[in-house]
Amino acid sequence: MRSVFDENRAARRGLALGTVGLLALAGCSTGDAAAEEQVSVPEDAGVEELAVEVVESFDHDPDSFTQGLELAEHPEFGTVLYESAGLYGESDVRITDPATGEVLVAQDLPAEQFAEGLTLTDRDLWQITWQEHVAHRRDPVTLDVVETVEYEGEGWGICFDGARLVMSDGSSTLRFRNPATFEETGSVEVTLDGEPVFQINELECVGGQVWANLWQTDQIVRIDPDTGEVGAVVEASGLLGADESAGADVLNGIAAAEAEGTFYLTGKLWPKLFLVRFVPA
Repeated sequence: MRSVFDENRAARRGLALGTVGLLALAGCSTGDAAAEEQVSVPEDAGVEELAVEVVESFDHDPDSFTQGLELAEHPEFGTVLYESAGLYGESDVRITDPATGEVLVAQDLPAEQFAEGLTLTDRDLWQITWQEHVAHRRDPVTLDVVETVEYEGEGWGICFDGARLVMSDGSSTLRFRNPATFEETGSVEVTLDGEPVFQINELECVGGQVWANLWQTDQIVRIDPDTGEVGAVVEASGLLGADESAGADVLNGIAAAEAEGTFYLTGKLWPKLFLVRFVPA
């Protein structure tokens, strides 16, 4: 366990970014070619089109390759964000202060594991990995690994809806898992106006719906997990200024905030965390 980052972190991140760039290019063939384009909403689809209204912005660790984000209460630190950061040799799980961006405590993953999403259940913190086929069940207070389980396929995003885990793998499929055993219990195909929606990434379960980042876009979609239908598309571009965008990667990271209807948003290597509302476009 650590509360500060070592001096070699930035150098290791540069090497890791080169590796993930090649891997991302190789992985483009796993989804539909159109998946890298913005989702468009047909006029008669009955889908809400939303925009982002920024309430406040905060500092965020620009070295964090954010993969998962969730707000919760910690017995020692109070209101915190749990964050999963990726890249080979750089992956960790951390607890941060949402108001300052300070990393309060963190634990590294093995260098050969690429961390992806994370979520809290009533008793556990689950963190998944990209292509290593393992999920870590952690103590949410200490971040210690309690158990490691295996699963098939890739891991991208994950959230807990109060009864089941919902997990994405970059395709148009959401998979449901038992929150105690991680065993798969079902799945649903995500569609918008009858067409599949690919590149589903980081997830947030709230109010019986699943909010999902679409990788390589500035869009977030709201999904009915029972039917797979997209009910809303959020256009979230333009959050970072020109200077802030230098060195930043894609939007990724969504967590329901304290006030109902508000969310925290950030991205991979973003220097800012935003408290936002989704409003009619």
